[in-house]
Amino acid sequence: MLMSMELFGAYVVATLVLLAIPGPTILLVISYALSHGKKSAAACVLGVGLGDATAATASLLGLGAILATSAFLFTLLKWVGAAYLFWIGLKMWRSRSDGLTAGVVEEAPARKIFLHAYVVTALNPKGIIFFMAFLPHFISQQAPVAPQLLLLGSTFVVLGILNAAVYAYAASAIGERLRSPSLMKAINRIGGGFLMSAAAMTASLQRG
Repeated sequence: MLMSMELFGAYVVATLVLLAIPGPTILLVISYALSHGKKSAAACVLGVGLGDATAATASLLGLGAILATSAFLFTLLKWVGAAYLFWIGLKMWRSRSDGLTAGVVEEAPARKIFLHAYVVTALNPKGIIFFMAFLPHFISQQAPVAPQLLLLGSTFVVLGILNAAVYAYAASAIGERLRSPSLMKAINRIGGGFLMSAAAMTASLQRG
């Protein structure tokens, strides 16, 4: 047995609490789901899942330790992520909605949205460091470490996907009830504002 059910249950509860707090990734998911509907929600959720898996793998391979000790690399990665988020937010803010009519969902460029969600999630330096700081608290000393890390990392990715899906499909359901050119323009402005706020949140990250 890798670990006790009590320890694993505590990890699941702690992870759900942490995931429920919206960060840059969730703001991205909400923004796209509002403006592009359910197809983009699925693409976003898959991007978040792969991004979390990448961050977890990078952390377990030692990148988290490097980012935690190198101010330059941490700052470089966070500014790249912040600039990328701001660029996406600005594009959404300035996007045209003239051609939308009530009840019509704008065609979602799923591949591009998937890539955006993946890059934003994977480039979050705080996420990479988080795995190194968080997972050791739930490691049992009476069992091999590697299988436990694999279990905990996989569990985090699955819960992250479920959390993103809840936000995405709730936001897409709201967005689909508000389809009109004027409302879509407002939604794009709100979504773009969310993403530019997420960029500011990413830029303000500290290593501590």
